[in-house]
Amino acid sequence: MTGYGRSEARLEGGRLTVEFRSVNGKNADISIKSSLLPKDKEMEVRKRIAERLQRGTIDMFLTWEPNAGASARSVNTALAAEYFSQIEALGRELGVADLRQNEPNYLMATLLRMPDVVDTVKHDVVTEDNWPLVSAAIDGALDAIVEYRRKEGEALYRDVTSRVATIMALEDEVESYEAERIAAVRAKLQKSIEDLKVKCDAERFEQEMVFYLEKLDINEEKVRLRQHCSYFMDTIDGEPYPGKKLGFIIQEMGREINTTGSKANHAGIQKAVVRMKDELEKIREQSLNIL
Repeated sequence: MTGYGRSEARLEGGRLTVEFRSVNGKNADISIKSSLLPKDKEMEVRKRIAERLQRGTIDMFLTWEPNAGASARSVNTALAAEYFSQIEALGRELGVADLRQNEPNYLMATLLRMPDVVDTVKHDVVTEDNWPLVSAAIDGALDAIVEYRRKEGEALYRDVTSRVATIMALEDEVESYEAERIAAVRAKLQKSIEDLKVKCDAERFEQEMVFYLEKLDINEEKVRLRQHCSYFMDTIDGEPYPGKKLGFIIQEMGREINTTGSKANHAGIQKAVVRMKDELEKIREQSLNIL
């Protein structure tokens, strides 16, 4: 969901720049950081942004650069005259010489600095007449951020799918330890009985062995983890906006990996589980940036 897009509109009085920036977010959190956009156009623009970008914390910026001389200024002569009258009256009261004769330039500069004497003539930047140009610039900026996201998405797809493949390979590695693990558990139990120097009924031992191994059986976890990995790939390949669903699938994958680790009872399996957890955590981090 991270992205950036920019476009410009050449209007009669200057240049309007439209920018979009987005970062990860569960929903479409849209913020228009400009007062240039007319209020009657805001809902239309928000809807357009939500339809194109779907999710993320999205900021829209409008920047206006007027042409040289476009920012006309006007002098409020009535207000300036009022200030001048008050200054003259103050001068007479304080016994100051005629300000008109002694400091005319200084007096004029002072008057022009008085509040509200000089006003910038403000015009609406975005109007009904130039709205088609502004609207096209908004679409251009949205096209740019969508393209940015697409390129990022291609790299993201390669990364997460390769990590899912790694988890599947590690699951095959776990399966390769199964026979060794069962033999090791059996040997460990037999040694414990021998150390206790007690006589054990062979048939009863096998029954208890089966019961104990059932507690350590990870076959269901292996099957479900493979199913979740397959579902992950089907979802990311087949849905236009799979981000939220992938988050739920990742949770299920983590549950099976954790259960496998708790039942492992084998150093090789534990190492594979740690590596799977590491890969899954990286997938989880990256999935936050998937729409």
